[in-house]
Formats: sequence, C-alpha cells, structure tokens
Amino acid sequence: MPPTSTASDVSASCEHHLMNIALTEDDLDETGVIDPSMVAKGVDVPPKAVVCFFAEVIESICAKGDARVVSIMRSEHGEHPVYEIERGGQKLAVFHPGVGAPLAALFLEEAIAMGCTQFVAVGGAGALSDDLGMGHVMVVDSALRDEGTSFHYLPPGRVVDADPAGVAVLQSVLTDAGIDFVTGRSWTTDALYRETRGRVSRRVEEGCRTVDMEASAFCAVAQFRGVRFAQLLYAGDSLAADWDHRGWTKATTVREQLFWLAADACLQLDPV
Repeated sequence: MPPTSTASDVSASCEHHLMNIALTEDDLDETGVIDPSMVAKGVDVPPKAVVCFFAEVIESICAKGDARVVSIMRSEHGEHPVYEIERGGQKLAVFHPGVGAPLAALFLEEAIAMGCTQFVAVGGAGALSDDLGMGHVMVVDSALRDEGTSFHYLPPGRVVDADPAGVAVLQSVLTDAGIDFVTGRSWTTDALYRETRGRVSRRVEEGCRTVDMEASAFCAVAQFRGVRFAQLLYAGDSLAADWDHRGWTKATTVREQLFWLAADACLQLDPV
C-alpha cells in the first residue's frame, strides 16, 4: 500500500510544478536579444505621451489637422503612427497601442526607445460590479497579473502596484474637472473568452473593480524601464451578472472627454 501524502508533500509538489512553468524563470538581469532601440530609433518626439485606445478620437484629431506624424510603429497587422499634438501650448505624443498585453507592451517599449518618458494610458474596461455604470471612471492603482507579458519584466507575483505619483496626478486632474471616479485594481487577462464566472467571482473577492487586457503589463514595463506611467479606465461592458455590452464602444463623448483629461494629466507628470 503506497504511503499517504502529507500536506507538506503536496505543497512541495505544487511548488515544484510551479517552478517548472516557463514564466517563473529568473532571467531579469539579462538583456533581450532584440532591443527596442534596434527597431525604434530616437526621433524628435515629445517626452510626454498619451497611450490612447480610442481609435475614433485619434482619427477625429487628425481630421481637424491638429496632429502630425512624427514616427510610425509597425507590426504584422499594420502601422501605428505616433502623432504630435499641442495642448495648452505644450507638445504631446499620441499613439494607439493595439489590444492585448504583448502588443501594447511592445509599442510602449518602442515609444520609450524613441524618447518618451512620461505616459498616461486611457481606455475602456469591463465592469465587475453593478456600482460601476457605463462610463464610470477608474484610476488604476494596481493590477492583478493574469497575463504572461509582465512576468518577463518583474519577478513572479500576483499583483503589481501602479506608480503612486501617476495615481495622484490622475486623481487631482479628475477632481479638478468635477469627474466622479473611483481608484482601484484591475484584473488583466489575455483570454477574453475565458473570463469564467468562477474567475470573475474570485477576482472581485481580491478587490478587482474592472477587467482589462493590458494594465499589469504596462505597469511592469514602466517599472522595468524606469519611466513614469499612469492609467485611466472607464467602465464599458459589464460582467457583474450576465454579460451586458452596454454599447460602450459608441460612447464617443465620454471617450473624447477622457482623452483630454488624460492629456492634461500627462502634462503634469514629472519624470522619474
């Protein structure tokens, strides 16, 4: 009869299996074979940049003639121009980072290689509780790392904290603008169609207010590269009960207003 496993045996076995997961390999002190500077050369780009997920807002600014292209970031799916705009007499870079942690982190890396050092990202997210109505704004103060990209920038861990200085600036700008907002944690996941009810419930228990696909990777890259980063999300669709799309991608007025608030916050960020 085989011996009975003890709790310590089970724990040791679990730890062994976790250490065999590729994401837990410790090589953070090694440089990458491909460095962002090999792809994105330094250009005359403003040091402050708005990372905007709202394509229609960027298109609207360009259509008015208020933006000029200063560089172009490329991927297999196409080009992502880096624009320069002015706000209050100051220059800002603006670009769309794509969707999902790997691509967004890649473009953030390239923007840093170009010379950007202070970033504010603005986008939408899924609400995990009924109290976040469509359009409700959240300042991200931490993100639960349910994606793979961040593990290549920070040691293994469940949560990554956002830059407190960036959080404070966003809170100040939103308060001055009279915008109702919350500050909280977002659950970052790679798997849009695997946000199960059980996982949603567990994330809510861990303090997550929204679900997104990039926040934890953004925070990790910013910490690794030593740049300033803050993120603003608005509640779009809802996973609080049955999925409710809530027409969130058509909330043009909300999205444009948040873009300019992100721009104002970015202008107030100091370098690290």
